[in-house]
Amino acid sequence: MFDIEEELKKLPQKPGVYIMKDKNDKILYVGKAVILKNRVKQYFRKNNKTKRIENMVALVDHFEYIVTDNEAEALILECNLIKENRPKFNVLLKDDKTYPYIKVDVKSDYPNVYITRNIQNDGAKYFGPYANSGSAKEMVDFIKQKFKIRQCKKFKSNTRACLNYHIKRCLAPCMGYVSKEEYRKQIDQIIMLLEGKIDNILKQIDEEIKKKSLNMEYEEAAYLRDKKLAIERISQKQKVSNLTENDIDVIGIAKNDVSVCVEIFFVRKSKMIGREHYFFNDLKDEPEKEILSSFVKQYYMSKEEIPHKIMLREEIEDKDIIEEYLSNKMGRKVELKSPQKGEKLRFVEMAENNAKVTLENKSKDKYEILLELKQILKMDKMPRKIETFDISNISGNYMVAGMCVLQDGVVNHKLSRRFKIKTVLTQDDPKCMQEVISRRLKHSITSNNSGFGKLPDAIFVDGGITQERAARNAINENNLNIPVFGMVKNDKHRTRALINENREELELSENLMNVITNFQDEVHKTAIEYHRKVRDKEITKSVLDNISGIGEIKKKELLKKFGSIEKIKEANLNELMQIKGINEKLAKNIQEQLKKQ
Repeated sequence: MFDIEEELKKLPQKPGVYIMKDKNDKILYVGKAVILKNRVKQYFRKNNKTKRIENMVALVDHFEYIVTDNEAEALILECNLIKENRPKFNVLLKDDKTYPYIKVDVKSDYPNVYITRNIQNDGAKYFGPYANSGSAKEMVDFIKQKFKIRQCKKFKSNTRACLNYHIKRCLAPCMGYVSKEEYRKQIDQIIMLLEGKIDNILKQIDEEIKKKSLNMEYEEAAYLRDKKLAIERISQKQKVSNLTENDIDVIGIAKNDVSVCVEIFFVRKSKMIGREHYFFNDLKDEPEKEILSSFVKQYYMSKEEIPHKIMLREEIEDKDIIEEYLSNKMGRKVELKSPQKGEKLRFVEMAENNAKVTLENKSKDKYEILLELKQILKMDKMPRKIETFDISNISGNYMVAGMCVLQDGVVNHKLSRRFKIKTVLTQDDPKCMQEVISRRLKHSITSNNSGFGKLPDAIFVDGGITQERAARNAINENNLNIPVFGMVKNDKHRTRALINENREELELSENLMNVITNFQDEVHKTAIEYHRKVRDKEITKSVLDNISGIGEIKKKELLKKFGSIEKIKEANLNELMQIKGINEKLAKNIQEQLKKQ
């Protein structure tokens, strides 16, 4: 048995990572320490801990730790373990997107310009990141329109020019209508534009306009004039007023009683090229410095491109070690700065104000959804927690149910639950619905500390009036008073209305209809995915596990290679024998046994 007090005494006075686990050996929290002994002890002593950490410590059954040679190694290991295990009580950054870059393949004879999310060491020039594909696409469209470079993905010589040439959108290098040198001038100007060297481009264009005018090539001079004006407009649109820094990320944070919003401004070559924001829930008691420290570590550890400076309101924990790691990663100095005055402070304040507005807008959207729901459902209080249920089976086999929760107008995936039907033996969806809802309600009646939490303010059921009646029966069984509504779909399997117990359809706004459609789709997806898992497990178990010579490893390899039992049935002897450990005799046995199924 793990004795926490005894194990605390054994902790070394060295840097490392500690891992808090519950009684089921599930990781609850991962942290880094300069001195493991001092840091881990703090969790089990009476001091000022946040509510989140108090809840975590209450669940700790045992802990583990990994000693590292230095704090930098501990930082990397901490981030990797958090990313891999996503512990419940860590501040988690849900950032699975890769940002778009603009790529110029300068090694080509006639380079192209396009959007990519994959940075390679191929000699091309990459510009970004852009916070969204829309802003990157706008820039690429502008470039191809104003600089007349090729728009075809693969360059090849043609016998005739394409439409883009005839509408004056391309110089037609495929026809040899422009020399490599003239085409390269266009590419050089594009690179200057993307690097922010606007004055250099405009100077070149002014010189070209003078030459064309002197040669009485007025149409070309007019085209260059329009090009110059367009470049000035797009440059002004991107420019950040009074900012001398040209390669920075600026981070702001805002909090309310429900969420935290972290907002990032991307500034490259003194231009605001985009911004992004992230939301975190259940962190209202957490110090902003700790949230930002966790955010910065997780966000920048996986980034390929990192600016020279990252600006925040105040100095964060682990600042020096984060700077050291990021600088080593980029091969140049990367700084975390906390400006105290001047333009830099004003820009941090701008990021914070935008984070606050983003958070307010999100809260406003939630409130309006809740208010509309309250009015439409004719409830006395705000329906802050709504639960929905869906049944899935095939002809009464592998019967399961899914449950999803709409909390404050947003689907809370953490509260989704799955059920196997226990008491209904034939296909009867209403009876299955009644069983599942009754079981769910009993969890909260027995204890609010169960995984289901408090009772819902309302219940939505997938399937119309018969399902609505089944839900109401379950509620009456448990002597509760919870309103129930059915979600009905149209011929295209899209949510068209809510119905009440009197079969009255409730009129919904388009915004609320989208919310409920998403809610219905989520519970359907939860039920279907669980049904497939149960079905596949049962099918796999009943067929492969009964074949002599097939153990767990060979079974996994067979399914990994062929994907399903049907595909294994269709495989020939040579294909089966490609699996390690399966000889000709065993392959024949597999074929014979599967033919009997």
